[in-house]
Amino acid sequence: MADLFAAAGFDKDAPRPLADRLRPQSLDEVVGQAHLLDKGAPLRRMIDSGRFSSIVLWGPPGVGKTTIARLIAQETTLDFEEISGVFSGVADLRKVFDKAAERRRLGKGTLLFVDEIHRFNRAQQDAFLPHLESGLVTLVGATTENPSFELNPALLSRAQVFTLNRLDAAAIEMLMQRAEKHAGRALPLTDDARAALVAMADGDGRFALNLAEEVLADPDSGMIDAAALSTIVQRRAPVYDKAQESHYNLASALQKSIRGSDVDAALYWAARMIVGGEDPRFVLRRLIVIASEDVGNADPHALPLAIAARDAYEFLGQPEGEIAIGQLVAYLATAPKSNRSHLAFHMAKTAARESGSLMPPMHAMNAPTKLMKNLGYHEGYEYDHDAENAFAGLDYFPPDMKRRRFYEPRETGFEREILKRLEFWDKRRKPRGEKG
Repeated sequence: MADLFAAAGFDKDAPRPLADRLRPQSLDEVVGQAHLLDKGAPLRRMIDSGRFSSIVLWGPPGVGKTTIARLIAQETTLDFEEISGVFSGVADLRKVFDKAAERRRLGKGTLLFVDEIHRFNRAQQDAFLPHLESGLVTLVGATTENPSFELNPALLSRAQVFTLNRLDAAAIEMLMQRAEKHAGRALPLTDDARAALVAMADGDGRFALNLAEEVLADPDSGMIDAAALSTIVQRRAPVYDKAQESHYNLASALQKSIRGSDVDAALYWAARMIVGGEDPRFVLRRLIVIASEDVGNADPHALPLAIAARDAYEFLGQPEGEIAIGQLVAYLATAPKSNRSHLAFHMAKTAARESGSLMPPMHAMNAPTKLMKNLGYHEGYEYDHDAENAFAGLDYFPPDMKRRRFYEPRETGFEREILKRLEFWDKRRKPRGEKG
């Protein structure tokens, strides 16, 4: 019945969100994706050439994936079919492929748009392959998740991935101006409120137009400032799915900011994770890793402080426990940095795998039995605490392995003192085989 009403044109006056009413009617009207759609840009060049092949559009919500798919069908004269990875299954795919086969017999092609294609499981994704190979359908998949992780390699090998950008402030402002033109009046917002509305949209064009529609809903409202705006619209939570790629992207940004001693950026990314609903314990686990991997012995207090921050959070809970997280992030970001102990252990593990089952030197092994003593266990050992400077100078590498230098401290923070000790001991270590 719905299709009959649409065919008769009775749906024109049905209520439609502003975002739908302002949907671009040509590729030139799409905002924020000039890197793909400007003349000569990769996707536009593919469309204009008439040799359009299967693609995957990857980007955050509200940046135009569905709109671009519809416009591609319009530009290429392919019949448009749309399904969703959320609501569709293999039976729905069969129906689409059957319809595409009927069109082919009539000399027509089919553009199949699959929204949230990452929601299909591996077996369902495999169902596309023979029909892409035969050219029965041209696929346009849309996903908010990294295709490298969520789509089959076989499917990816048959489709080119195009990355759509989050809409910047200029693109959102263009949408606001279109909303004003459509309404025939300006948005009743102060400059601060207008900037706040753009920030609330968080790069999502659809959400921005929904906000504009709410503001325009009362034609008799006076000018709205930023404070009043917050009572009209609900501030959206930042786009953050702690089970998906953004979880790892923000964790990576946090660690790299700390490693780069950018304390303000580090505090921002930690806050983004917490505000987005991340488990603070995950953040703390990552910070403990950073304390050891990136700060290391340049500041030996970093690791105990990280563990103390974890304990403080467990003791205090929310929200007071977050104070310890902020303190730890600021400390780690401003601490001297060295990964030399981390690298040293990695090198030592590589050497251990390569050297096999070499025995320690005799002086490094205990002799709890008479037999072991007769075999020379413990022979030549010197008790370091009885030696001058508490250093007897024995070599503890396996006798059949050449000495290696794994740990090379930086002249940074406390490691500067460690470097002096190593140099002191190196000068006094006895040549291999020499007795005390």
